[in-house]
Amino acid sequence: MNNKQGGFSMIELLVVVAIVGILAALAIPNLLASRRAANEGSAQSSLRTIHSAQVTYQATAGGGAFANSLNVLHSNELVDAVLDTGTKSGYDFAVVEQGGISATAVYGVYAVPHISTGMSQTGMRRFGTTQDGIMHGDADLSAIPATIVDINNIPVLN
Repeated sequence: MNNKQGGFSMIELLVVVAIVGILAALAIPNLLASRRAANEGSAQSSLRTIHSAQVTYQATAGGGAFANSLNVLHSNELVDAVLDTGTKSGYDFAVVEQGGISATAVYGVYAVPHISTGMSQTGMRRFGTTQDGIMHGDADLSAIPATIVDINNIPVLN
């Protein structure tokens, strides 16, 4: 009887596992960076949506004032239910400093990464905008940004 059994040796299997490990070590950081970049793009888009919703709200249901929360914008069907939760695509959103009416009406909105450190970091920058619609961003993740307007009516993202 000719009883040959074929298969891979232990050395061959270890070489394949090592190659797969090396490829994974090279690919995972790039995948995480791509996810962070996608989250940042989504946050910017969401801020544009919120700004458009605020302008619409001010002109219609707000009587000249901006909405003071995402929930108010959602209840007027101006933002979706996901954005109404305050967290979307790894970013936390909040409407701040809403006040005034008509020509003096102001508001701010910011987006801060939900997880700001470590391997599971969801973004590298924070973003904010005010009633003028100009988006600002910076890489300081240590605090929630202020979206105030300075004395010259220039938005400041601290």
